[in-house]
This record gives sequence, structure tokens and C-alpha cells, in this order.
Amino acid sequence: MNARHDPTAGPSGPSRPSGPSRGTERFATPVTEDLLRGALEVERTEHGLLPHRLPATARAQCSDGQLAMAEAQPSGVRLVFRTEATVVELDTLRTKTAYRGAPPRPDGVYDLLVDGRLTARAGTTGGNVLMVDMADGSVETRPGPVGTVRFPPLPEGVKGIEIWLPHNEITQLVALRTDAPVEPVRERGRRVWLHHGSSISHGSDAASPTTTWPALAASHGAVELINLGLGGSALLDPFTARALRDTPADLISIKIGINLVNTDLMRLRAFTPAVHGFLDTVREGHPTTPLLVVSPLYCPIHEDTPGPTEPDFSMLQEGRLRFRAAGDPAERAGGKLTLNVIRDELARVVKQRAADDPNLHHLDGRALYGEADFAELPLPDQLHPDAAAHRRIGERFAAAAFGSAGPFAAGHS
Repeated sequence: MNARHDPTAGPSGPSRPSGPSRGTERFATPVTEDLLRGALEVERTEHGLLPHRLPATARAQCSDGQLAMAEAQPSGVRLVFRTEATVVELDTLRTKTAYRGAPPRPDGVYDLLVDGRLTARAGTTGGNVLMVDMADGSVETRPGPVGTVRFPPLPEGVKGIEIWLPHNEITQLVALRTDAPVEPVRERGRRVWLHHGSSISHGSDAASPTTTWPALAASHGAVELINLGLGGSALLDPFTARALRDTPADLISIKIGINLVNTDLMRLRAFTPAVHGFLDTVREGHPTTPLLVVSPLYCPIHEDTPGPTEPDFSMLQEGRLRFRAAGDPAERAGGKLTLNVIRDELARVVKQRAADDPNLHHLDGRALYGEADFAELPLPDQLHPDAAAHRRIGERFAAAAFGSAGPFAAGHS
């Protein structure tokens, strides 16, 4: 799906600098919204184009820095075009997040696909650093320069190119250069899958943007992904529900739970009406669209222990940051949420609503990653799956949702 129209964007046609031959000349193509998929909105900055995964109306209703960072990290956002070029360069200004006292996080990765097949991966340098102090919540921005992403030479001939932007770095697109003109690609007629979830859906600890579990599932299901996985921010916010409501889609999934426990945001009394309200809002724009509600993956620290979640610094000297549950299991009696409480309530709510909504479905998240999976592929920081677990989750979701008996099977929508 293309981003919404940006009235300040320039034309998308390439400008051709003078040069003796294709081997030395470069075609500078303005990066505009018609080359982008997976963003809900784009913003013109002093440096270039900044993709957003929530619209400005939503961003204006919440001043939370975690949400601002998450929605501007372009998980699932990609440049898509056709070209004969064998040389592709992309200037970007990244903003990388770092945590004071914690091990450095891996650099973001750019995945380049040729006619749908992963062909190259590359990184960049420079950029800003957002230094977060988890002890006191303070944030410091350290500015840096624009960097260039350079890919190895591509095959000759006309081809479709996708450049998936890093799922974990805010990325401003400054300039695209090639050794042949580029043109936007028309929609391929694929169904659009709109997904919302937490940092796991966002792609935390995945190896690259095309190997987050939603990207893998979308590839298996042959659908166009719009990923509204928002790290730390899947909190049943009404403005997120409205963004889902207003985004054209053929298939929708909503993964609910872990962030509500992490933040200790609400009690069971508030949770149930909030789920109903969230689903009501989505249904205002998508009354009959297949809608899949996914409960939390298995996470031992919060199965029966409420939040909040807090960082565990005890292993920092070994280069490891972990998390722990700071709640008390006895607090469940007062309505505090745990993953098991949420799973039971989501199953009940979906069953109740499905009596009048045959296109509403439920999936227990433990079918994607359960206790046996944790024994084999443990969560390195006690919260987030690693690259191998992302692959497993993506494959299982694809089978459950896009398989012949699944709610997203081609004949069901």
C-alpha cells in the first residue's frame, strides 16, 4: 500500500545528469510517496522523506516518546520500483537507539529483493543516536551525518526492486541514485494484510526487515504487508484503532497482551471494555473484513505474574540485558493482568462477538510460540524471540492464517 499523498513531495521521475555512458552516470530520483509501501503517511523534513506508521492525527494525541520512536521506525516499509539499473545507492539519515550502560544494539539492515527474491543486504554509517537512560527515563539525541547504503552490482535487465528499510532504526530517505532510470510499480493485485502488535510484531531481535515474523508470514501468504507492530505501544489506544479503521485492507490481525502487562497499564475491569471498544472502532471501517485476534506468545516471566516489567541489569557485565517481572502473583485477585488472564479473556470476548460476527477469529499465541518452543529457543532477554524463533513464528502464523483452513485463506475473503 502506498503512503498517503504528501502535497509537499516533488515529482517522482528521474533526473538525468550528464555523463558519457551508463557505466559512469547516475540517475538521481527523488524519493516520493509513490515509491513507498507499508507507510501510512510521509513527512518532509529538512533532510528528506520520513515514513510514519501512524498518521499525524494519531501522533498528536500522545506525547509518549516510546510510541514516537516506534511508529517512526519503518518496520515493513519498503521502496518499490522497476529499473534496468545494476547500481543502486540510497542516502539515508538514520536514528539509532542505544541504552546507557547496555550492550550496543546491532546496526540496522537494508534488505534488497530482486523480483521478490532476497539478493543483497547492506548497512550504513553515520546518523543520529538516541541515548536512552532506562534508570531515569531521560533521552539524549546525539546528531550525526547522512550515510550511504551501497549494494553489490545487480543483474542486468529490467527487474522489480524492493528495498526494505531497517525495522529498528528511524530512517529519513535523502536520495536514491541508480545507473538507469527507475519507475514506480503498479499494485500487483495482492491482498493487503494489516497487522498490529507489540515489539515482537515490530521485529525486535529479528535478523533483518524481511525476517521479522510478519514479513516472513506475508511472504508465505503472498500478501502486501502493512505492519503496525509498535514496540512497547500495543496498548489498545483509540487512535491506533482509528488508524486501523481508516487504512484500506483485505485482512486484519491484532495481537494483544504483552505490552499491557509490561506497562501495568490497566486492570481487568478496564481491559475487557477496551478490547470491545478497539474492535468496535476497527469494525466501523472494516465491517466484514477477516479479523484475527491473536493472544500473547508464551513468556514465562509474565504467564502468571503481573507487571510492570523492569530491566534486570545483573548481567550487564557479561554484555547481556534481561527483563524481569516486578509484580506479585497475589495481585491477580485485585484485577492485575497476566498473560494467562489476558488469553482467557480474549478467547471469551472473541467467542461472544463471533456469534454476530462470523468473520472474527481467535488464535492462541502459544500455538505460534509455546512452552516447548521456549525450551528449545528461549527468549534471550526473557521477552523477545531471536531470529530463529521469528522464523518459526512466521511460518506457523502463515500456516494457521493463510492455510487452506485458515481465516485468511484466499477463498475466505
